[in-house]
Amino acid sequence: MKIMMFAHDGSLNRGCEAIVRSSTAIIKERLSDAQVYLASTKPETDQVIAKLDGVYDGSTLAIKKYSYDWFLSSMKVKLFQDESYAFGKIHHNIIKNIKDMDVCLSIGGDNYCYGEQPGWYEINRRVKAQGKKLVLWGCSIGEEDMSERKLEDLSTFDLILSRESITYQMLQSKGLKNVKLCADSAFTMEKEELPLPQGWQEGNTIGLNFSPLVWKRNKQSQAAVDELIIHILKSSNMSIALTPHVIINGNNDYEVLSAYFEKYKHTGRVMLLPDNLTAIQYKGYIARMRFFIGARTHATIAAYSNYVPTMVLGYSVKSKGIAKDIFGEEKLVLDIKEISDSKLLINKFNEMTHEEESIIKQLKQSIPGIKKMSYKAVDYLSSLA
Repeated sequence: MKIMMFAHDGSLNRGCEAIVRSSTAIIKERLSDAQVYLASTKPETDQVIAKLDGVYDGSTLAIKKYSYDWFLSSMKVKLFQDESYAFGKIHHNIIKNIKDMDVCLSIGGDNYCYGEQPGWYEINRRVKAQGKKLVLWGCSIGEEDMSERKLEDLSTFDLILSRESITYQMLQSKGLKNVKLCADSAFTMEKEELPLPQGWQEGNTIGLNFSPLVWKRNKQSQAAVDELIIHILKSSNMSIALTPHVIINGNNDYEVLSAYFEKYKHTGRVMLLPDNLTAIQYKGYIARMRFFIGARTHATIAAYSNYVPTMVLGYSVKSKGIAKDIFGEEKLVLDIKEISDSKLLINKFNEMTHEEESIIKQLKQSIPGIKKMSYKAVDYLSSLA
């Protein structure tokens, strides 16, 4: 079975790397004949993933103004509201590889959470037109993200694999019959343990991840997190490891975390992890933390999967659904609107520390089952062959 993953924006988002890396590993572990290829908009960032059989340049192509393609696509849009020719040209780097594949996996997890995706819709249409299997792999979608056009696109998939139960139930309620429940493949990802940095207290270090994505959506959240850091430093003897997980220009955790580090490095209890580690190396540090506070979903998955009590800062349906499937409730997940409330942040942090033992116990009970659900995705995939 030849498989191409697409809708991947490169591995400088270590969550995206985690999805590709872990998905490739579990597919190859269960399907001995599988060959896995990746179409990436930034293929140079994906060379760290050794198990892939190949990485294609999946970057978009511009349609040159006043060229033949420009005139033809403009005419089709103006006369017939038909964007297919234009998007076919823009996504040619992905589309040209469909013919060589058996299955095309649309990955990325939350790509369908950000408005209409006409480019992906066109790629999906081309996959089906060539008689290939089309799979939406490990997705999360909020009900507020749904539209008639999106539902129409989703109905064309041979298989939709939801990584948490909230999305699964929502998609079923929309009448989709092609949906199965699994878990995010990153729960199964290995870790690489590097030497601990100066200032790290073994068994007494808390990880903190914060993102520009969250800060831009709630401007007051940065100050509230600052208040939380002050509270941790005053009320405990723990060290704080500031942990970036996405290092893309314009969406770089390291830049936001650097400001906190400069403010508190004089305490000797605050450190900043490097911005050039791979997903498995970040997971190696997160696994050795006592607690974790994170805005990036796959940083929190790295914590959960190593039984580290975790508090999630203001995110979407994916974080709520993942927590619900682990704990039976949306435990320690703060909505985007809530994280500007420093008192609430501090209260949730205190709740996490007070319930440390019971949370660890719950994680140890739940995570083995969650990992089995990650592998279920491969079982469902194999049934398409």
